[in-house]
Amino acid sequence: MKLRSRMPDVRRVVCMRRRLRSFLLLLTLLTLPSALAAQTEPAEAASAEGGHLTVYLMTMGPGQLVWERFGHNAIWISDAAAGTDLAYNFGIFDFDQVDFIPRLMRGNMLYTMKPYDADATVRGYSAVDRSVWIQELNLTGAQKVALQEFLQWNALPENADYPYDYYRDNCSTRVRDALDRALDGQLTALLRATSTPESYRSQTQRLSSSDLPAYTGLLLAMGHPADQPLSAWEDSFVPMRLAAHLRDVRVVDEAGQRQPLVLSERVLYESTLPPPPAEQPRWLWWFVLAGVLMGLFFLLVGSRLGSSKQARTVFGATATLWTLAGGILGTLILLLWALTGHVFTYWNENLLQFNPLTLVLAGLIPLALFERAWASRAAATTALLAVGLSALGLVLQLAPGLDQPNGEIIALAFPAHVALAWTLVRWHQFQGERQQMRRVARRRR
Repeated sequence: MKLRSRMPDVRRVVCMRRRLRSFLLLLTLLTLPSALAAQTEPAEAASAEGGHLTVYLMTMGPGQLVWERFGHNAIWISDAAAGTDLAYNFGIFDFDQVDFIPRLMRGNMLYTMKPYDADATVRGYSAVDRSVWIQELNLTGAQKVALQEFLQWNALPENADYPYDYYRDNCSTRVRDALDRALDGQLTALLRATSTPESYRSQTQRLSSSDLPAYTGLLLAMGHPADQPLSAWEDSFVPMRLAAHLRDVRVVDEAGQRQPLVLSERVLYESTLPPPPAEQPRWLWWFVLAGVLMGLFFLLVGSRLGSSKQARTVFGATATLWTLAGGILGTLILLLWALTGHVFTYWNENLLQFNPLTLVLAGLIPLALFERAWASRAAATTALLAVGLSALGLVLQLAPGLDQPNGEIIALAFPAHVALAWTLVRWHQFQGERQQMRRVARRRR
């Protein structure tokens, strides 16, 4: 009985063990894919790093205001994981900033980098009729992540401000440098090795040519440092030029192959404003015409100084305004050179055409026309000195290293200086002759 009673128990235990082994085997088969996936997930995550990011260079065309003539740009990062589209903008300044005007005059302005919603940025520039286009950039996943992390760090309040330089450290060069940082210096190597026919002066004149006062003022302010030839790296201070240079760049991808940096381009808004000229404008003859007309005016009105009080009034007012304006411009040129951080205004030969000396002349001309003998002599002497300095500037055009391309300024100033000096010398001679006649008349009496 005992043997019979135990047999079913043994069979029962064996069956239970078999069922347990089957269950464990089934459980193992069911969990194996998950375990394998868990083991391969880190590798797959590493290979997919940055796959949720898309990076664009956003470029905005010129606008109508003076500081908009050179265009603008930003780095747009679309983050699918975070659901954000941010345009990192390095061109933020505020007229209400403390000491904004003094900083501007001294040449040590502060600009700020700040991220904005990309769609709102496009709408904002479109609303003021400025072209907007984007270039998708061919960065590796790791480069995209590195770029995003750097821009996020740069946007922190304690890191956002930077000392602005309109040629060497501006909104576009900051974008260029951020991209170069993510690319481990590949942009530096490629763009510095590429020369261009441009200079800071030529690009400035080209982009300001639609605004004659701004064009002339910038031409007056720039000195020899603005004439250095530019590599593509330096030429990228103009946002549109950076976009153009990147089209020719090929970078090394994850497989070690060289690929175009720009994957695609798309115009988001096209402006109705006329595009800037492709080359530096040739306005020399217009400045020649203006200078000759000013000179002819001085000669024509000056020829009647001895016979017409009205001619003396017109000549005096015009000549005083001309010399006063020239003296103020010359003083500003000198101050920019001597007392500010505006490096590209140094060694400016325009100081030979417009200088503080003519401020003295502006004060002497009215006195000379009121028949003050000492004033007419001093005015004639000062005017001849101004002609001599202007002529020196013309001669220096023949000297290597001293041939600043300021032909327009010389063409405007030199004819007027010559005609003014001629007229004042003739007036001084006329006054001397008249005084001599008066002395002879007194003796006869």
